[in-house]
Order: sequence, then C-alpha cells, then structure tokens
Amino acid sequence: MKKLILPFLTVLFSLINCTNSQTVKTVNHQNTTDEKIAKDLSELIFKHTKIFPNNTQLAFALIKNGKTQFYGVEKRNDTIFSIKNHNNAFEVGSISKVFTSVLLADMVLDNTISLDSDINQYYDFQFNKNQKITFKALANHTSGMPRMPSDFELDFNNPDPFTSYTEKKLLHYLANALELTQNQAPKYAYSNVGAGLLGYTLSKIKKKSLINLLQENIFSKYNMTNSTIGSKNVTTHLVQGLNADGQPTSNWNFGPLSGAGAIISTAEDLSKFAIAQFQENDSILHLARTKTHTMSEKSSIGLGWHIKSNTPNEKWFWHNGGTGGYTSCMVVNTVNKNGVIILSNVSALGEPMDNIDKLCFSIMETL
Repeated sequence: MKKLILPFLTVLFSLINCTNSQTVKTVNHQNTTDEKIAKDLSELIFKHTKIFPNNTQLAFALIKNGKTQFYGVEKRNDTIFSIKNHNNAFEVGSISKVFTSVLLADMVLDNTISLDSDINQYYDFQFNKNQKITFKALANHTSGMPRMPSDFELDFNNPDPFTSYTEKKLLHYLANALELTQNQAPKYAYSNVGAGLLGYTLSKIKKKSLINLLQENIFSKYNMTNSTIGSKNVTTHLVQGLNADGQPTSNWNFGPLSGAGAIISTAEDLSKFAIAQFQENDSILHLARTKTHTMSEKSSIGLGWHIKSNTPNEKWFWHNGGTGGYTSCMVVNTVNKNGVIILSNVSALGEPMDNIDKLCFSIMETL
C-alpha cells in the first residue's frame, strides 16, 4: 500500500477555511452542521487513518455543548476524501452491550427484575455445578464468565463465525460446561458470552425477540430510525465491511449472543442516543451509567458503560466495538454535553483497529 502524504493533505486541507459556506439544519431537535473539516481534526484523522486500506469509510458524530456536527471520510486510491455518510449503516459491535444494559435498567425500574437477583430462576435446568449469576454481574463483567464460551471455536477462516453457535449450544454450555472464575470478591473480566447471555435472558423473560425489545424500548423512544439487528433488516445504505486484508467480508450474525454485539446503526442514530444521555430526568439511562464496580482509581463500570474518570468532576462514559468487518467507538461527557462517535468498516481482526479508539479519545480531548 502506498504511503499517504501529499495526496491526503492536498485533498483534506483544501477543505479547511470553508466554514462560511456551512449549511445549518435541525434534525430531531439536534442542531447539526455539515461543516468542512478543520485543520486540527484533519491532522488527527490523517495520523490515525493513514494505514487503513482503500475503501475504508469513517463516519463521525461530534457533539459539543449538545450540538452535533457530522463528518465522513473515505479512502480511495490512497487518498482520503470528505463524504456524507452519517446516515450510512455500520455494525457497531460491542457498543450493543450498552443498549442491552439499558434494557436491563428499564426492567429494573419497572420492577420486573432486581439487579442482584440470579438469572438462574428463569431457566428450567440447573447451571453446571449449580453456579449462580446475577443480572448486575453480567452487565458489569464481574460474573466470572470467560470472554467466550469454552465450547466456542473462533474460526478466522469463517467470515461469519457466530452463526454456528446456536441457542441449543448456549443452553448446553450453561448446563454442562460453565465454569466461573470468581470464588470470592468480584473482579472485572470482560465477557462477550456474559453480555450475550444477559440479552438472551431479558428476551426470555419478556417473551420477545431482542430486536423487538430494542425497537420498542430504545430505538423508537430516541427516534433511531436506522438502527436494527441483522443486515437483512437495514433500511438505509449498509457500508460494506472489510476484513483484515481490506477485502469485502460478510456481516456477523450473533444468534443467541446478539446482546453482545449484533446492532447495526448510523452515526446520526447514535448521536441521538448520546444526546439523550444529557437529559437529567431520564432515569433509565441514568441507572445504566451509575457506577457498579471499580477497577482502578480512574476506571470503573456502570451497566454496560465503561467510565473513565479524568478528574473528580469529569467522567467519560464510553464503549467501543468490533466485528470482522467493522470497528466503532463512542464517548460521552454528560457534564459538558460533549461526545464523539466513530463508525468504520475497519476490521476488528487487524492491528489498525486500535487507531479508531485512539482517534476517538484524541478528538474528545479537543472538544
């Protein structure tokens, strides 16, 4: 791959100092601007995206003081161009865990369940060795469950690796192979199967599919009209996912583990969800952000949301995500009403995916 230096800078910096021609519009009570990329932002984008393959797209939603600006870039022929893609759909991967936890918070506040109750009571069989797991432990990754089930084999040659992990396999795993690592004080250990099990259990309790729960309780509530589960259900343009070699790859289908990473969404839809976090009277979102476990002096977790404490009075709520064809990151500061969302078709199975997180946090620091 050719190095990106002059072509990128020529195209991108030609867009600087064009703010006088910006178009301002209102979308769902959001003040948005289709504004040209500023110099400092273009430099950050160049720094963190120059190693991405051709046909890479990044969609940005930048929220400052509660107002949103959308940007988009695409790399073609070793040059990065500005495009409008905030309504294009991407797999958001593990950002889905935040939404699953919001469903949990909703069911807690309507007294359907308790955070500290065991999920076991909703199953008609005993978990392996009669091990107990609470709803809260699944949401904040302190259950002791492994990152993936012990009977799950990730085949990197399979472009849709979760498709063979069926509901039958999940239930067999719980009954016969589940091994929790915690015996005493809870410890944080990130678990995809735990978050997937949480979504599966909530769906089981409500007797509704996870997509129906999300649609009824979150997507409709926050007017996220282009968010869904399953590529066949996408109603807007779905950006082609790229594998680690930069070649087109399949979308992932998570089956019973959908609560861990199956949502497909847009930068605009996620910006609506981010802005909703600034509403002080939204008790459900507030509960999902409430700290439930401390990892370190500057790092803790609520229900789904990770919490980064920069100062005693400043907290960033964040989550990232990745699948075989996409990488994403989302950060919000509810005090200053700032946030950054990045969606991309950069594969999470390659080394460059780390640059999405770095870029997201770097932009957040400039707001």
